[in-house]
Amino acid sequence: METSRPHLFGLLAGLFLAAGIAFAALVVAGTWTRIAESQVISVTGSARKNVRSDLVVWRAGFSAEAPTLLEAQQKLKADLQRVEAFLGSRGVPEYALAPVQIRELTAKVSEDGETTARRVGYRLSQSIEVRSADVERIPRLSSESTELLEQGVAFMSESMEFIYTKANEAKVEMMAEATKDARARADQIAAQGGRRIKELRAARMGVVQINPLYGTETSWEGNNDTTSLEKTITSTVSATFSLR
Repeated sequence: METSRPHLFGLLAGLFLAAGIAFAALVVAGTWTRIAESQVISVTGSARKNVRSDLVVWRAGFSAEAPTLLEAQQKLKADLQRVEAFLGSRGVPEYALAPVQIRELTAKVSEDGETTARRVGYRLSQSIEVRSADVERIPRLSSESTELLEQGVAFMSESMEFIYTKANEAKVEMMAEATKDARARADQIAAQGGRRIKELRAARMGVVQINPLYGTETSWEGNNDTTSLEKTITSTVSATFSLR
């Protein structure tokens, strides 16, 4: 019996070694399987769309000055009639008038060696806002408004904004396009390594940029251009895909 112990120990050691190798092989195989299943690729897709503004907002104002408040009111009322006649002749039936702003006009006078401020009159001002889908005709009003100056109206064009009102709908459409672009990029990259895309794991839309036509400027908050009639909307999507 004693002479057989070394043989028995060797047999047991061989069995333990084989079992250890088999277990290690299972662990390694399982580890590689998990790695293969967790392998992903992250890419950024983009989409661009050129659009035309469908709303224009024109803001302007006029004012009148006179020594007394009553005279200033009468002059402002007469100027308003001229402004309304001007807009009517250009086919602008709707506009919004802001409340009249009143400001006292003062001048410094010296009496007995002392300088004081004395009221010398009033300035009344009123703002007007025109909103229209006619993005071609309304902008011309700014240059044509010199006609009012010739009539003695202190009229001033303040700002012109061009707005694309369907921007929210465009964002949804462009997110889908940017995701398709991300998938195409991921397919190309995976193919270089002999792999294939399995499925989309996650997608996050970036900040949408609205710039003048063909503009590429970016900002963390997202640009929203209102200065140009023609615009370019750019969107990005960061997508993660699993690999086969």
